[in-house]
Formats: sequence, structure tokens, C-alpha cells
Amino acid sequence: MDMYSKNSRWKVYLSFGAVGIVIASLIYTTRVASRLAEAEQRHAELWGKAMIELQKMPNDPDCIGIDPNCIETNLDFIFSIVEGNKTIPAILTDDRKNIIGDVNLKEEKAADTTYLRRQLNIMASQHEPITLDNGFDVVYMYYKNSQLLTLLIYFPYFQMGLILVFLLMGYFAFSAAKRAEQNQVWVGLAKETAHQLGTPITAIVAWIENLNLIIEDEVALGMLDEFRNDVHRLELIAERFSKIGAVPELKPMNIIEIVERNMIYMKKRAPRRVVFEYPKAIKEYSIEANINENLFDWVLENLLKNALDAMEGHGNITAAVFEDKDYVYIDIEDTGQGIPTSKFKSVFKPGYSTKKRGWGLGLSLTQRIVKNYHNGKVFVKQSEEGVGTTFRIQLPNS
Repeated sequence: MDMYSKNSRWKVYLSFGAVGIVIASLIYTTRVASRLAEAEQRHAELWGKAMIELQKMPNDPDCIGIDPNCIETNLDFIFSIVEGNKTIPAILTDDRKNIIGDVNLKEEKAADTTYLRRQLNIMASQHEPITLDNGFDVVYMYYKNSQLLTLLIYFPYFQMGLILVFLLMGYFAFSAAKRAEQNQVWVGLAKETAHQLGTPITAIVAWIENLNLIIEDEVALGMLDEFRNDVHRLELIAERFSKIGAVPELKPMNIIEIVERNMIYMKKRAPRRVVFEYPKAIKEYSIEANINENLFDWVLENLLKNALDAMEGHGNITAAVFEDKDYVYIDIEDTGQGIPTSKFKSVFKPGYSTKKRGWGLGLSLTQRIVKNYHNGKVFVKQSEEGVGTTFRIQLPNS
């Protein structure tokens, strides 16, 4: 199992853990809100009954001390119930929905019939009305959730929003720090590699010139020329590494010629059973894009080497270049082993490799050069296991 499969698995585990925490929070808060709602319903019903008791009493204050019914009524207790409701908004209506009392609504709007009707509709949408009997007719009491209960109901969603924002901020901050650290490692490694390559390359160039003076055989001289070409390639590689971290100079270049040159170079160093195909028709045209030639050769070289590795010594490599008004496109197609759909993005991550040997840095470096230095994209256009893969480079049209 590669490192990115392990990372993906950990992401799944963490996602399930986060979902579990959210579900547990929702269940707990819902239970608390349900119990609070039941308590509010009892309190609202008690308030309604107390209001009816008050309405049943005669308006004449002389009733107190004369009427036995008044004497038996605990006025202090009833008033304490009525006055004790400070949080639950409620409205009393008769059987025709005429409003006969209200509590805990905005005092400045208590006389506004439109406002009371609107509140009544809201209450009816939240709870079924409580039916009360005042001894003469039926009274209905409507109520809605208190502000505390409303806050408690919406608290889990507010909590999830905060957690999500915190996680996103943490993710982006961690990703930015990780990218910065990776960039520093890349730059340091690249410059050190260029420095280490400089000394042996200089020595090899000197030895080639000495051999050129000594050798007279034409075949040997031809081999020496190819040796010189390879050393020149090493010089270019060292120069590429030395430019990592610096802002490269981009110039309009003919992409068709650059692709052709790299195809020819790789063809000479590839197994004979590998066929390189590059349509002759496009060589007659010129398609330009702003690139750094040295770095872009590196991009093409990595893609062609990746295609060779995928075919294991036999197959076809085809290149195509075309453009539209916005972009220049380069397709590198091989008939190799293909890439699973789930790995289309992972192949560009550092360390990903299907080979037993290798660091898995080629495609990652390719993506960095195209994206960071050329403002372009490189991606797997299509791939099928056992059939082949097509990589596409997309550059801004100059």
C-alpha cells in the first residue's frame, strides 16, 4: 500500500470520527430540547388555566369575602403563575379565533391586530393549540418556543458551522505551511544537486576533449559525439536544478519544434520495440507559447520517460500539439499499463510510484514546473488499465 492510500484511509477515518461527533451532539441537544419543550408546554398550559381562573372571577372586588367561590380561590397562587411566565409567548383565543389575551409579546405592538395575527400563525405552525374549558365555552391557547429553546434547537447547527470554519481554516493553514516546507526542501535539494553535479561534469568535458585529440577511428569519434551529447544533457540538467526556486524567463517558443526535438532524443535512447509517432503534418506549422525552454524540456522528458516505463520495452508513444484561442495543448499518449481512475491525481504527488525503484518525483516536478512557472496545467486526460494513458499539458496561448 503506497503512502497516499494510507493518507486517504486516515482521512476517511477522521471524517467518520467527525461525523460521529456531530451526530452525538445532535442527538444529545435534540433530547435536551425535547425535554425543555415538554416543560414549556406544561408551563404554557398552566398559565392558560390560571388566566381562565382569573377570567371566571367577578370583576367586582367586593366579591372577596362574600362569594364562597372567591374565598376558596388562592389569588396569590394564581397571580404567581400568571406573572411567573416571563419567557413563553402565548395567545388565548375563543372558538372563533378571536384573541382574548396574550403574554410575552412585544408590548409596543400588543395593540396591533396584524402583528398579533402574524404571531398567532407562527404559534399554530409550531405547536397544536391547547384546549381549555372555562366552564362556559372552549378556549384555545397558542404558544411558541421561548428564545432559550429556539437557541438550543439551532445551537448544533451553529456549532457545526463553527467547527467547519475552524477545520477549513486549520486545513488551509496546514496545507500552506506544508507547501512552504516542501518548496524549501525542493529548492534546497535542487541547488545542492546542481552544485554536486558541477564538478564531475566539468571533469568529464575535459576528458572528452582529450579523447577527441587522441582517437582517430571514425566509429569511435561518432560514439564520442554521442557521449558529448549526453554530457551536454547533464549540463542542462544541472542548470535546471540551479534554476529551481528562481523566477525563470519565459519567451515565445515554437512548441512543435521543442516536442519534436525531445521525441528524437528519447527515441535514440529507447528500446527498439518502442515506436515514436509524431505527425509530420504539424511540423509544417508553428504553434507558440511563452515557456522557459530548458525547464520545459525537462517536463517533456519526464512525461516521455514515464511513458517508456509504463510500456516495459514495447509499444507506441504518440505526441500531438494543437491550440485554440486561449490555450496550447500537448498530448503525450502511450500504450502502457494504464492508470486507475482513483489515482489520476495521486500520480502527481511526491513519492507516488508504481516502480520498485525510483523516488516518484518526476511527475510531481513536472506539475510544479508547468503550474508554478508556466501558469499552465498538466493532468491525466484519459487512461485505461491495460490499454494506455494520455497526459495533457495546457499552456496559455501567447
